[in-house]
Amino acid sequence: MTALDLADSVAVVGTGTMGQGIAQVALVAGHPVRLYDAVPGRARAAVEAIGARLDRLVEKDRLTGADRDAARNRLTSAESLAELADSHLVVEAVLERLDVKQQLLRELEEIVTHDCLLATNTSSLSVTSIGGALRNPGRFVGLHFFNPAPLLPLVEVVSGFATDVTSATRAYETARAWGKTPVACADTPGFIVNRIARPFYAEAFAVYEAQAADPATIDAVLRESGGFKMGAFELTDLIGQDVNEAVTRSVWEAFFQDVRFTPSLAQRRLVESRRHGRKTGRGWYAYGNDAERPEPHTAEKAQPPAYVVAEGGLGPAAELLPLIREAGIQVREDEEDNGTRLVLPSGGQLALADGQTSVEFRDVVYFDLALDYRKATRIALSASQDTQQATLTEATGLFQALGKDVSVIGDVPGSIVARTVARIIDLAHDAVTKGVATEEDIDTAMRLGVNYPLGPFEWSRRLGKSWAYDVLDEMHLRDPSGRYAPSLALYRHAYASDKREGTTS
Repeated sequence: MTALDLADSVAVVGTGTMGQGIAQVALVAGHPVRLYDAVPGRARAAVEAIGARLDRLVEKDRLTGADRDAARNRLTSAESLAELADSHLVVEAVLERLDVKQQLLRELEEIVTHDCLLATNTSSLSVTSIGGALRNPGRFVGLHFFNPAPLLPLVEVVSGFATDVTSATRAYETARAWGKTPVACADTPGFIVNRIARPFYAEAFAVYEAQAADPATIDAVLRESGGFKMGAFELTDLIGQDVNEAVTRSVWEAFFQDVRFTPSLAQRRLVESRRHGRKTGRGWYAYGNDAERPEPHTAEKAQPPAYVVAEGGLGPAAELLPLIREAGIQVREDEEDNGTRLVLPSGGQLALADGQTSVEFRDVVYFDLALDYRKATRIALSASQDTQQATLTEATGLFQALGKDVSVIGDVPGSIVARTVARIIDLAHDAVTKGVATEEDIDTAMRLGVNYPLGPFEWSRRLGKSWAYDVLDEMHLRDPSGRYAPSLALYRHAYASDKREGTTS
């Protein structure tokens, strides 16, 4: 089945931010659109608000005056649900409560025609559960837009357990005809984005709760080393701590309190104290005219080493070797050693974060993963109280000589970026194996939905097929709670890679 025809009418029930955004998308695409809200007067006010946004699009030369006028003529408000009877698609964007949505859909089913497609924009509830209220749940599908809907391209098209393939296909093709980038997803807690993105927040909060680094430093490392547009603390302040924590809790509970999705106690305390972020003037950070943004921890200038000895090729950090040479520091290569570390003149070693801790070894400093070591402007170094000061100084000076700011953090396994990326990769592999979505759709969803620099499978291919498994396996040994236990899907992926390369284990 193909997309809706432009002559087919679209109805949106619920005229909050998301409802108005979805209505604007369908309207600009060329459909007649009706708005309904249970609160008297809100639908008419939403029509005026959308009209004002169309005016701004004309001012910015993104829409012609003629197209604006035509769109306005296609947009109407409805005083009752009965006025939506001839709709070809109805999208509900009402309160995120299962009983409210189910009651609405039962009423709609009595009004619309048998071939009308019904959809929900829920971000946290089960599409299957919502559709369970319908006599014909086969025509019900999830259309999860991201806020702001007119600007963000991603739409998760979610098939409930009873959704017909033809209904899902029609919804998918309609979203694409509207200029969006749809991804197909099974009905799983969090769908794609909110499921796989949990470690981005959780690992940042875990490092903070371990008192290994402050929010400003963790955010800076995620941005300047990991390549993420925003750090976890500033992003959750923007989203709203109450909203972000509610999604995390919803996913955790939906997975029967799976330890991999455990909410953060520190974030819970923020919510309890009503420090919800930007909207309340304070979250992890303070906001307002007089608020000062804390600076990340940055190490003082240190003398770089005269040389380093490379034991092996440094694996995913191999691009550091030419950078070190370009900085005028001699690289002596130990061709007989199969390790992946740099030996410093002091005798200490510098290694890429691998899930182990510095305190376990005589004198090792771990450096964090970077999206691109040449472009990265900051690197996190992890050391223990037993690390020799000379080793930490040489490691600091080395990265400073490469033009990087250095943040020294506590001795946490997996540093900041490495543990985060490893867990994201693991959840992505697990999702594919369980039929949630394809690798391509997951990569698309994470790049477009939360603006990640790479999709999980793009990261995995770049880092090596066993990298994430190895990091998490080491972390699991040090934290046997199950939080870092690699999934069977990731284990199979890593093992198959080794087998194809002719090795055994």
